[in-house]
Amino acid sequence: MLEVQGLSVSFRTRSGKIKAIDQVSFSLPRGQTLGIVGESGSGKSVTSLAIMRLIPSPPGEIESGAIWFDSPSLGRVNLLTLSEKQMQHVRGNEIAMIFQEPMTSLNPVFTCGDQVVEAIRLHQKVSKKEAEERTLALFEEVKLPNPRRIFAAYPHQLSGGQKQRVMIAMAISCEPALLIADEPTTALDVTVQKTILDLLLELQARHGMSLIFISHDLGVIGEICDEVLVMYKGKVVEQGEVQEIFAAPKEAYTKGLIACRPPLDRRLHRLPTLADFLKAPDKLTVEEALQAESISEEAYRQRQQKLAEQPPLLTVEELRVYFPVTKGLFARVVDYVRAVDGVSFTVYPGETVGLVGESGSGKTTTGRAILRLIEPTGGRVTFMGYDITRLSATELRSLRRHMQIIFQDPYSSLNPRLTVGATLTEPLLFHRIAAHPKEAKERAILLLEQVGLEADHFYRYPHEFSGGQRQRIAIARALAVQPKFIVCDESVSALDVSVQAQVLNLLLDLQEKYGLSYIFISHDLSVVKFMSDRLLVMHQGKVVESGYSEDIYRSPQHPYTQKLIEAIPKGRMEDIEAAVRRRRQSRPLPIS
Repeated sequence: MLEVQGLSVSFRTRSGKIKAIDQVSFSLPRGQTLGIVGESGSGKSVTSLAIMRLIPSPPGEIESGAIWFDSPSLGRVNLLTLSEKQMQHVRGNEIAMIFQEPMTSLNPVFTCGDQVVEAIRLHQKVSKKEAEERTLALFEEVKLPNPRRIFAAYPHQLSGGQKQRVMIAMAISCEPALLIADEPTTALDVTVQKTILDLLLELQARHGMSLIFISHDLGVIGEICDEVLVMYKGKVVEQGEVQEIFAAPKEAYTKGLIACRPPLDRRLHRLPTLADFLKAPDKLTVEEALQAESISEEAYRQRQQKLAEQPPLLTVEELRVYFPVTKGLFARVVDYVRAVDGVSFTVYPGETVGLVGESGSGKTTTGRAILRLIEPTGGRVTFMGYDITRLSATELRSLRRHMQIIFQDPYSSLNPRLTVGATLTEPLLFHRIAAHPKEAKERAILLLEQVGLEADHFYRYPHEFSGGQRQRIAIARALAVQPKFIVCDESVSALDVSVQAQVLNLLLDLQEKYGLSYIFISHDLSVVKFMSDRLLVMHQGKVVESGYSEDIYRSPQHPYTQKLIEAIPKGRMEDIEAAVRRRRQSRPLPIS
């Protein structure tokens, strides 16, 4: 179906030419799924954009190579030699792409239905009525609830999972021979992610498509792919069948990617990182790296007992946050959205309590209400002996230095007009932790070094950093005021698994060093299990299950918790082999 030979792409920048992909070669048989995996900047998305001929020129340039495609209308062609008019016929019609961020891919001023209708009418000679009927049928096929409502809705009115389904419907609207999915599940809940993966496999089997699935998460790749291509710094470092790659990875980089995802079957002191494997490329196996960091059951239980012997640092009793629903000209309150509805728990000094659940379950609202960034409707929050819900603004301000938050998106929570230095020194001077600007600067540089950054980063602006570096700056800012308690709100959900492992290890190191207490909020149960001593599972504003994280994973009692755990990509050999068998059975045609 597709054969890429010696593909090289470079980009011109102010500092010179950068080679984004270097001599990349692979082939994709008809009806199969190829996974392309690697960190941000490894060249995954640039490879897919080159296949679609969407590399912006300038600054981008396809320097060499050939992309051979079995086009249903043009026969076997080299996509790089086609005219722009021929490519417009192929693009969207015979090769379609689902982009990583649906909100930026969908036009905010047109309804979702109109955008899919436009895609159909652009490539196929059908009437507007026919295109609308086909769009509604596609919305049903991708299992969108109430297709007619979605047809008339604008992108901002849909959830992340629904927007992604609209993008999938648009991509398959012309029944392409090849579908490229670029990180289509990165920011989605695990349950929504599983639904999207199952949907892609179902559509692939029904339409006989070939699929290129791009991800930084090898756990997800194991669920959906037949073959895997591992990319690092623009080059292919390893490729082979998915079972081979997981059972016996040859390259240190591949081993690191597999090992740095939090395992569900054991408890670790810290996660192995890519650096651990790149330092000792031939010596270390994945199992050895995990074994070296494993914690015994006895040590885990002793820690829990020791934590519970202390008086609680934070006590939350019957916390409620209701948002009014208004109607009419005079904004009459007709109902309330019960975002948090009677939540109670405690946090001990030095403990991490995990809050897990899907989007809309009330996790973030709970975290913000505890800090009074959202005013609670009812209940009581006691921190260091103070009832936070009854404090005045002045009293709360002096207590705030002891309780901090790390937000989900560090870019939107850092002021783009302030240097990193100014961001860090401001709270130090405000809370009088530093006596003068010189001391504040020294403390800020020390903080940067503690979170794995360099002293000269003090003078840079947020846009000059990668996502992982920005998250480290957000952690440094939270630590600047020497807090006792930090709310980590989805603080690693948008990071590569390799960067995620570094940030999680950093949070654990800081906890050990300073005795910090965390509330760790995430929709990814594997990450929460790794980080947390105790776990609260939230659903529709209520805590449906709570207990020690190991116990909840081994024996979940509530059906909702069972569903969450079942949806996690395990990355175990038995699960990968079972997934491969299911895919082979579901394919209606022999693979050529």
